[in-house]
Amino acid sequence: MDPEARRELQEQRLQGLVDRLLGTENFQGARLREAGVTRGTDVRLDEIHLLPTISKQDLWDHYPFGLQIAPQEDIVCVHGSSGTGGRPTLIPYTANDIEIWSEVMARALKGAGATTTSIVHNAYGYGLFTGGLGVHHGGLKLGATVIPMSGGMTERQVRLIDDLKPDVLCCTPSYALRLAEDLKKENSIQVGIFGAEPWTEEMRQEIQQRLGIKALDIYGLSEVIGPGVACESLDSEGLLNIAEDHFYPETDQGELIFTTLTKTGMPLLRYRTGDVATLHEPAGQRTLRRMSKLKGRKDDMLIIRGVNVFPTEIEAVVLTLASPHYLIIEDRRTTTAQLHVAVESTQDIKAKLSQDLKERLGITCQVHVLEPGKLPRTEQGKAQRLARWTQGQAPIDGLT
Repeated sequence: MDPEARRELQEQRLQGLVDRLLGTENFQGARLREAGVTRGTDVRLDEIHLLPTISKQDLWDHYPFGLQIAPQEDIVCVHGSSGTGGRPTLIPYTANDIEIWSEVMARALKGAGATTTSIVHNAYGYGLFTGGLGVHHGGLKLGATVIPMSGGMTERQVRLIDDLKPDVLCCTPSYALRLAEDLKKENSIQVGIFGAEPWTEEMRQEIQQRLGIKALDIYGLSEVIGPGVACESLDSEGLLNIAEDHFYPETDQGELIFTTLTKTGMPLLRYRTGDVATLHEPAGQRTLRRMSKLKGRKDDMLIIRGVNVFPTEIEAVVLTLASPHYLIIEDRRTTTAQLHVAVESTQDIKAKLSQDLKERLGITCQVHVLEPGKLPRTEQGKAQRLARWTQGQAPIDGLT
């Protein structure tokens, strides 16, 4: 789509969203009125940064469906996440929202090279978590054949990959590495679409080398739509194409902010995602803006002796020397935080890894080299790469 024509469409959709919010007693509508907005035409796209933002705390404060604006009879399903500290985030979807989700996921699969003759092995979890059903909706929209495996049961996953010969694999990057331990490199998979957790270029190279495939990143979150908000394509040069006709992106000090221009169940105006990335202009024949791979989450950023550290920076160093199975331990039992990094290797890499981490991060990390298989593997859901140790038993044996 011509960028100027899309910008006009985005502004039209933004003004329609503002009118929908103002037409309710919704918290977001009240915030807009407090800001002096009385109708959608008061708002221009180039002034969107002047509008108030909304955060996950606002979703928790209005749990479960206080921000829903569609009538209950229009809600067809609910998705969400378990939330932090046991506080779930639940998002009601209308049939319109499911159609949008299907469309952007079909775009993502198509951009990865999938066609109507493709077989998509979908090992994202099905359920409240948006991953599995998002890929499922998109695969059906595209006309591909979807194998709805969900997560876990690795032996069965490997068997069906051998038997059904899928050309597309969808799962978390950590689970792709788990599958790589049992799959033959000479398999039918040509491309993998991996998301739901931050991962590095070094992790990409590891996956591609082990599975013999092209590994692409996908981004989404249940509050916005689930997977399909942005996705790499075969020609996107390591950046993710944003479906910005539906989800208008901004950044504030590195934090991604999205406005759901077309959602009708629980649309969000300037939602602060907590994810850290950069925005980039279009390139090549595609006219969508792009975003970088996630650097991490604001709440995952570690501050160790005054130095800001993202887990992905540690991963980038670890993967140059050790296996992709690792655990970062933030020891907060005293006022002076310590950082431990546990890895698996059969080689004596402790001194070299310690030196490389200090050069990259500017701080000293305590490195623990374990035998292969000692760290837990991810069978379902997102990999747990970070443990915060404040009291009690150590996250791994051998720490004191």
